[in-house]
Amino acid sequence: MRKATVTIGIVIIFLHIAGAVYAIGESTLVLGASSSWNAVDKRTGIAEVSAIRTNPVLTLSSARPGDDPYLDMALSFDEGRPELFTDKTGHYRVSASPALSGVNYRWSRAGTGAALFSGDSPRQALEEMEGPLVISPRSPEALLYSGQHFKDFSIEFWLYPLNMENGEQLLSWSATRQTRQGGKTFQRIQCIAARNRLNWSFLDFFSSPDDGKQMTLNLSGSPVLPRTWSHHLIRFDSDTGLLEYLVDGRLEGVVYATTTGREGGEVYAPMAGDGGTMVLGGRFAGLMDEFRVYSRYNETPLLSKYPLQGGRIETRPLDLGERNSQVLKVEALGGNFSPGGRNPKAGGIMQNEYVGSGRFRFANNSMVQFFIRAADTPYQWADSGWQPFEPGTDFTGDIRGRYVQLAAAFYPSGDGEAAPYLDEIRVVYQRDDPPLPPSMVTALARDGAVDISWRASPDSDVSGYLVYFGTASGEYFGESAILGVSPINVGKRTSVRIDGLKNGVLYYFAVAVYDRSNPANAGVFSREVSARPLRMVE
Repeated sequence: MRKATVTIGIVIIFLHIAGAVYAIGESTLVLGASSSWNAVDKRTGIAEVSAIRTNPVLTLSSARPGDDPYLDMALSFDEGRPELFTDKTGHYRVSASPALSGVNYRWSRAGTGAALFSGDSPRQALEEMEGPLVISPRSPEALLYSGQHFKDFSIEFWLYPLNMENGEQLLSWSATRQTRQGGKTFQRIQCIAARNRLNWSFLDFFSSPDDGKQMTLNLSGSPVLPRTWSHHLIRFDSDTGLLEYLVDGRLEGVVYATTTGREGGEVYAPMAGDGGTMVLGGRFAGLMDEFRVYSRYNETPLLSKYPLQGGRIETRPLDLGERNSQVLKVEALGGNFSPGGRNPKAGGIMQNEYVGSGRFRFANNSMVQFFIRAADTPYQWADSGWQPFEPGTDFTGDIRGRYVQLAAAFYPSGDGEAAPYLDEIRVVYQRDDPPLPPSMVTALARDGAVDISWRASPDSDVSGYLVYFGTASGEYFGESAILGVSPINVGKRTSVRIDGLKNGVLYYFAVAVYDRSNPANAGVFSREVSARPLRMVE
């Protein structure tokens, strides 16, 4: 077991009770804070975040899953710096301009970062398909690759506009395509702000089955609040031709890509033209997070910040140094954070409640439940199941063993918008150190025997003494004594005659103490003494 991953501080507490002084040796094992979380080797749905406290904390992960087989484009903006922004699927090439920057966990809607747009893109740059963030297909598997015919699709993202001014352009995709007559037609998908609303237009993006006709569709929603996160979703069902626009899961607009303009007509299908390029955030001021494109109709978008099922951590077995060590209590420090004020100068958009050690249950129903188990071996925990406990409370029962393991289950608030976090864990324990050896050991030779005596050990946890003997210094493997082979258990006596020894042979002796633990814990040897049994003159 490597101890370098955990910082252990030794705290000696002196209690003055009724004029008497008692010295109690306690050890503290620290996880988190400045000691890192390296000892936490199992993490499910948990992230290590640096933007909440001075040191990294453990909290629920708000990162979106990336294992959807229908995921066509995924920009999480969690890389920190814009030049590192990438499409997680590998289908698209991403290029960021100096007008783009990134924000950390305190401002992001999901994951550990979001893109910050300044709104500085000039109109000419947009007309030339240049902007803060330019995305172009790099793989024939990309949904928007040149000449690609496809069926269902969805586009979603989170938005935090600063002002939501008219003309702000959130998204623009354009391409050209060949017509049946041999000419070219211009395609475009646009999302532009007007009167605090987002207006979507699909110009010649949908084509009839014989590719002889195209149509333009438009959608808009209700006003979008500035300085507030909102979720936007465009989704298309190729079976019915239904194109929908949803804001925060609410249906805002519906049109049909059919010859009749309603369900039941001939369905026009999407087709990507040649040289298609997408620009995000042109003339937009604010934050964008988790921009995603799917090759399916996204029926159930993930709207809560944190997964409602929560997450869990488990530490590796932590070595307390001695068998039968007792855990006195476990302190946990941390808190809860949730969406808060809208003014960046007032501390961001997260409210942080720090509670120190105590009950990790908050008014918004977020919580952390803690568990512990202990054993003398790190490989067999069968007789030591997980026991729940409250941080900072003394354990009423014995939690004993050389190794201790901790677990914690994290749960978000009922709406999934707030999460608890752990800043530090302190395991306060008392090592079951071997008892102190006896002193003043003497050996007096007799005829075929040696009398051994000693002064009792000053240790309070003495259950008995073991007398070791042998014929070589430091090698106590004697077998000839009437009382038995070395070592001889003499109970709590402080003297004993070892009979059955050979006269003329020099014997070496040492005494050790064993305590009341189960199994017994034997201490170190006393100083070595020697004696040579001889036939005495009568």
